[in-house]
Amino acid sequence: MEYWGYHLILDCKNGELEKVKSPDNIKNFVKELVKEIDMIAWGDPKLEHFATHNADAAGYSLVQLIETSSITGHFVDKNGDSYIDIFSCKAFDIETAKSVVNKYFSPKQIKVTYLTRQA
Repeated sequence: MEYWGYHLILDCKNGELEKVKSPDNIKNFVKELVKEIDMIAWGDPKLEHFATHNADAAGYSLVQLIETSSITGHFVDKNGDSYIDIFSCKAFDIETAKSVVNKYFSPKQIKVTYLTRQA
């Protein structure tokens, strides 16, 4: 079967706070992720701190365009949670992506959802 795209959704719980709250760590994470899953970044990652009015949701949001689509994420200051999506029309290795997430954020748990989009 031919697929239009592959979408990996990672719900990461209780990562190390100093790592999740660090803009430099998040930027380094996405740069290594792009390399390790064999993608091509388009421009620099966009990273902004949002929801400062809501302590439960405050944190950095990330968008990295890649040649085959995008990588997005939100990193929660309060509890170290992170929510990372990788969507690409080029296949990539799920375990490699998880390994990079573990290296940079050390979550206690990762819930994996993987979708394929039919052509």
